[in-house]
Amino acid sequence: MLSRRRTLQSLILLVFLGLGGCASWFSDEEPDPEVHLVRVEVVRAKLLEQRFVLHFRIDNPNDSDLTVRGLEYRIHLGDLLLAEGEHEHWITVGPKSSGFYKVPIRTNLWSKVRDLVKQLKSPRQPVPYRLEGEMETGLFIAHYVHLARNGVIIPADLIPE
Repeated sequence: MLSRRRTLQSLILLVFLGLGGCASWFSDEEPDPEVHLVRVEVVRAKLLEQRFVLHFRIDNPNDSDLTVRGLEYRIHLGDLLLAEGEHEHWITVGPKSSGFYKVPIRTNLWSKVRDLVKQLKSPRQPVPYRLEGEMETGLFIAHYVHLARNGVIIPADLIPE
């Protein structure tokens, strides 16, 4: 009976010691990666459907590989929601380096064309944009990195000469 009790106590002690090690798996001591929207590529622009590819640069400041599982995004031009969605594609960004992540999007701006024309009336006037979303990282256990970027675009810079 004493041997069984001793075995049970040892097992409980091992479980608690093992769980203490698991806590380090969930630590947030490492800094989050930085995500930058570096380019918007127009693939197709028709009246009822527009296709773009968003090019993101992901900077990994950590000493270990960063596995990116997917990205949920919302893009606003001024107060106008241009596109939102999810893209699931896995990439690995090496330690202390950068990687590029391409997100294809499809949208129909027909219902918003009047508001877009108003915002793009003066091609030299900057138009504010906002990118919001979450990037899912981690190999086994998911970690979510919240994205919030603001900036301006100058429509004349996007028009080819």
